[in-house]
Amino acid sequence: MFNPSRDQARSFLFETWRKRRAGELLTPLEDLTAQLIAKHPEYHELFADPQRNQDKDYAPDGNVVNPFLHLMMHLTLEEQISIGQPHGIRAHFERLTQKYESEHGAQHAMMECLGEIIWQAQRNGSAPDAAIYLSCLEKQ
Repeated sequence: MFNPSRDQARSFLFETWRKRRAGELLTPLEDLTAQLIAKHPEYHELFADPQRNQDKDYAPDGNVVNPFLHLMMHLTLEEQISIGQPHGIRAHFERLTQKYESEHGAQHAMMECLGEIIWQAQRNGSAPDAAIYLSCLEKQ
């Protein structure tokens, strides 16, 4: 399983956006990532300046969204939906897409649940609980 460090994950985002802006050939994962960054114009300036933003910290107090975490959560959701894991995730995505009238809006709603189970897993020193995740999604 690929488990990049914080710096590797951030470098991937910066390099993907650089390649997109330069019109260079992208891998399928880079293309998906570039599409997600493109949907977040509020992050374009940040990703255009890696020297200034590579080490930028974001407090977990909720006042400012961490753009790196936000985009990695989008990528996580894209993978979950594409492989249908956990079982039932696609149905929740389709339901939420109708509710929010956009796939992007649906993913933002799903992020609340994804963030919650990641936080619980870190706090408990355990794997994320798919049952809790799906239960949370049912309430969205």
